[in-house]
Amino acid sequence: MEYQNWVRNLPPEITEDTVWNLKVYRAALYLSELCWADSQLLADKRHFSLSDQLFKSTGSISANITEGYSRNSNKEKARFYEIALGSARESKDWNFKSRYILGENLSLDRMRLLTSIIKLLLTMINEKRNSYRVSESNTEYIIDDLENN
Repeated sequence: MEYQNWVRNLPPEITEDTVWNLKVYRAALYLSELCWADSQLLADKRHFSLSDQLFKSTGSISANITEGYSRNSNKEKARFYEIALGSARESKDWNFKSRYILGENLSLDRMRLLTSIIKLLLTMINEKRNSYRVSESNTEYIIDDLENN
């Protein structure tokens, strides 16, 4: 499924939400659609666990991005983006493990998209974490009186 075709068929309830403005959200949601199709290739009951893990971990990425995006504080946003990051790395691992069934090229394609998502999430987490670092203005403390006691 080609990205542009996929976007054209999305309902406005998805594309008109402000979270849609996040490139990482769009990529993660698209990836979950791709992995839904991939999980159908793993439909054999011998591969149920692999299919289930792949789809759950991939779906968790966009879900945690939306939850983090909806939080007020940057600290909370960063926490949910970190959870999404964990799910992205887990998804990469499951994609690698499924390469014998899905094929090397398809799995590698998914892992490349996951690598892009991971890089975007790392940038977002860093931005949110740096925005609430504890710091003080350049206040000079006088400690002479303390040392004389």
